[in-house]
Amino acid sequence: MTEVRTYMSESPITIGSKQSMASAAKLMKEHSIRHLPVLRGGQLVGVVSDRDVKIVESFADVDPETVSVDEAVSQEAYAVAPSEDLGKVVRHMHDHKYGSAVVMEGKKVVGIFTTIDALSALADTLGAKA
Repeated sequence: MTEVRTYMSESPITIGSKQSMASAAKLMKEHSIRHLPVLRGGQLVGVVSDRDVKIVESFADVDPETVSVDEAVSQEAYAVAPSEDLGKVVRHMHDHKYGSAVVMEGKKVVGIFTTIDALSALADTLGAKA
């Protein structure tokens, strides 16, 4: 069994729920990422995606500087342990159309597993070389 920790991105960038969507957009751009785990009081409450940012930015009468992540987060977090079976995680993400799984040890965010990580696992399985 391959564990999700094998392909997860460690120590992911997170954002506080009271931060602005403009701050979320800036973090995503700076770090070339599409998913940010959202924390409130150090606890995981959701995931904000680049799609969420684009939706907020598309409204002419909405200022992303004044909209909090809390107001715009659309995806509940799918959380898994680092030891979770990779196949089960990928199947669950597929079945529920999740773009990511937040990897947790207890209540601490230790990684994130995204569709890009899943493609890396697939490439390894197929023997494709970079």
